[in-house]
Amino acid sequence: MKIGVYAGSFDPITKGHQDIIERALKIVDRLIVVVMNNPKKTYWFDLEERKELIKKVFGENNKIEIEEYAGLLVEFMEKTDANLIIKGVRDMKDFSEEMVYSFANKELSDGKVDTIFIPSSKDYTYVSSTFVKEVAFYNQDLDRYADKRIAEYILDRAKTYR
Repeated sequence: MKIGVYAGSFDPITKGHQDIIERALKIVDRLIVVVMNNPKKTYWFDLEERKELIKKVFGENNKIEIEEYAGLLVEFMEKTDANLIIKGVRDMKDFSEEMVYSFANKELSDGKVDTIFIPSSKDYTYVSSTFVKEVAFYNQDLDRYADKRIAEYILDRAKTYR
């Protein structure tokens, strides 16, 4: 069984993330979406809220597990017996940064972890969580950037930052 791990902060999950998850499900038997928590970052949504937003988008898909973790991704992978990291890349800058991490993860895992890069669909090359929050801050339509099942949550949260 191929177990993939797709990790990110997902603050909030975007249609770009959603696209990568859907495409990754064609490659792996099971996908663990790991909501990472970095104590150095400030989030619009707390950890539980971010996990809940992902659940709202993907419902009860039995191929997806939603977990949380704070620490090195390879440590999480060792605990779950997963050995395949899924990374979405939007541009050459993303690719360059993620290549470095892929080498480090391979080395830190003693060769047990590989990384698969999935290029962003052209419609989402500029979509990021930061971009979605910016659009929401100005109370604009999120239909092209975030799933309709969570758009209102994002717009409501943006009110607290205006």
